Amino acid sequence: MRIGLLGTGPWARAAYAPALAGHGSLDFVGVWGRRPEAAAELAAEHDVRAYDDVDALLGDVDAVAVALPPVIQAELAVRAADAGRHLLLDKPLAIGVAEGRAVVEAAERARVASVVFFTTRFQPEPEAWIGEHAATPGWFTARAQWLGSLFAGAGPLTDSPWRREKGALWDVGPHALSVLLPVLGDVRRVAAAVHGPADTVHLVLEHAGGASSTVTLSLTAPSAAAGADVELRGEAGVTLLPRSADGAVPALTRAADALLTAVRTGRAHPCDAAFALRVTEILTEAETVLGKDVD
Repeated sequence: MRIGLLGTGPWARAAYAPALAGHGSLDFVGVWGRRPEAAAELAAEHDVRAYDDVDALLGDVDAVAVALPPVIQAELAVRAADAGRHLLLDKPLAIGVAEGRAVVEAAERARVASVVFFTTRFQPEPEAWIGEHAATPGWFTARAQWLGSLFAGAGPLTDSPWRREKGALWDVGPHALSVLLPVLGDVRRVAAAVHGPADTVHLVLEHAGGASSTVTLSLTAPSAAAGADVELRGEAGVTLLPRSADGAVPALTRAADALLTAVRTGRAHPCDAAFALRVTEILTEAETVLGKDVD
């Protein structure tokens, strides 16, 4: 399958381009970016074509991978789907519910496959744990902490404008929800949401299966406190989400595998655009409740 990359930023360079270039079943065709000089540089690193026109790239591929801020991703994902191109997208799908729904509707209209890259869902140990415990009844509660120190120092993503604006809720919140939803069921209600230090937020979620969960999210935690943990408690006892040694590139390779499988079989992947839209809806509800905390 021929695939192109939309985006030239740090995440595109560190994860997407290497994963696409190294995938044995993909033909990495080229790169388009908002800055032509950056597209030329990244394309040269992987010996592919740099495109000045996004529609020219869409005309040469069967699928696109998108490594762009979510507000830009949604618009281009609709454009790609309308051109009949399959979608490998990043989280969050979109910042607004209407924009996310437009992606889902475009993919359905064009009958193209979509996979959204929630990193944990494509790491083997966590995904096996999620599958096992989704099939286990009787969960009473869960506690999830996704703490980063992105804004505590310098780094390639530190100056990301959309992360600065939207904070941990939208950057690492999707990761936490991608683990909780398949195990505890859909979120029936964001029962509470309050601000903590800096961009830190605390959520209380009621799930359709009857369980509740608490979620703490931050990009401003001290580096010594950073990390991700999910704990489940219920009739089966207590269990913790296992860590994975795999980084972003192997996980993205599995996400590309999942897209290829969805294209071949016609069966939607659990982390498709419709699932990512539901995550966007929950985050939007949480943002509304957080607004009341400020008031």
